[in-house]
Amino acid sequence: MSQSDLFTPETLSVSDLTEDIKLLLEGNFMDIKVEGEVSNASTSRSGHTYFTLKDEDAQLSCVIWSGINRRLKVELTDGQQIIAGGDIQVYPPHGKYQLIVRSVEQAGIGALQEAFEKLKSRLKEEGLFDDVYKKPLPRFPFDIGVITSATGAAFHDIRDTLERRWPLATVHLHHASVQGTNAAPELVRAIDWFSGASNPVDLLIVGRGGGSLEDLWPFNEEAVARALHRCSIPTISAVGHEVDFSISDFVADARAATPTQAAILATPDINEVRMFADDLSTRLHTAVEERVADQKEHVRQLVQSHALQAIRQKVANLGERIGGLKEKLHHRQQMRLLQQREQVSNLRHRLEIRNPNAPLEQGYTRVRQDKAWIKTLESFDRDTPATIEWRDGELEVGSK
Repeated sequence: MSQSDLFTPETLSVSDLTEDIKLLLEGNFMDIKVEGEVSNASTSRSGHTYFTLKDEDAQLSCVIWSGINRRLKVELTDGQQIIAGGDIQVYPPHGKYQLIVRSVEQAGIGALQEAFEKLKSRLKEEGLFDDVYKKPLPRFPFDIGVITSATGAAFHDIRDTLERRWPLATVHLHHASVQGTNAAPELVRAIDWFSGASNPVDLLIVGRGGGSLEDLWPFNEEAVARALHRCSIPTISAVGHEVDFSISDFVADARAATPTQAAILATPDINEVRMFADDLSTRLHTAVEERVADQKEHVRQLVQSHALQAIRQKVANLGERIGGLKEKLHHRQQMRLLQQREQVSNLRHRLEIRNPNAPLEQGYTRVRQDKAWIKTLESFDRDTPATIEWRDGELEVGSK
């Protein structure tokens, strides 16, 4: 080789260069761990999960093959802060490198705290914490949904407090993991399930007991915050202890320092309600008695008042007047009846006088020819049969 060849750069093909890069990267970046925020997470039909791990200045394509996926049993959502472990692999046809992930764990406390502050600031700017979106809690909830671990102490604290404080409520538990990489997706599904139910509960409590920042991190995930924000049911966030604050505390309609306090915040005390009802009953009874006594006194005063006496006198005078009118009416009715009876008697007498049978009753007879009475001799026809009528019968004469 000539001396000039030592200073002349070698010309490589794309394949050769890519192969050299592949050997360099894959040989030096094995079994590494990378910390960052998950974005664009998706799982294909074949079971492979593809996502991007990013920070402020760079991003790294990642893939979890289906076999590893089944072993890890993780479900990634956008916004999660994780530490992904695996090997760098170069894919020559695309000229890209990616991380073949074999392990997933929650990010460290430093990165989580930084991510918490950034997400809190961004969601606050979007208005997710504004009071205008806060729904009022119902005064007397009878169906209460709880999203937490079915085996954790938080649910038992909530249930025991509700049974003691407000036993009229029915508690509906929806189990969800409350820590680890699977927790955020399960919390989102549970919130959406309650929000979309055909027979929704009156109130929803989402929470868990205390723990480290890593343990509580699912309640700081953006996906959980947005699920709480779009939830149609009033929500209470009850995460950790009094000193713990999570993103869900700012987004939910109310924040409780502990799960036990959430149960207290969600419901009235039945003993206080009973005492209040008894007090109202006593006050109502007293008010009714006082009102009745006042009305009785008012009536007594009216009875003794000059106005009522005047009314009584007026009623008495009207009664006497009515009595006099009744007597006059009765007298007029009697006089009218006598007059009518006399008129009837006169009419009867006149009818008796005009009765055509009256002469027969006195012994006279009556002659009739051709159905006509013969009143004169001149009217009598000797050749025509005649009928002679007496009081007790009649006889035909002159007939052959």
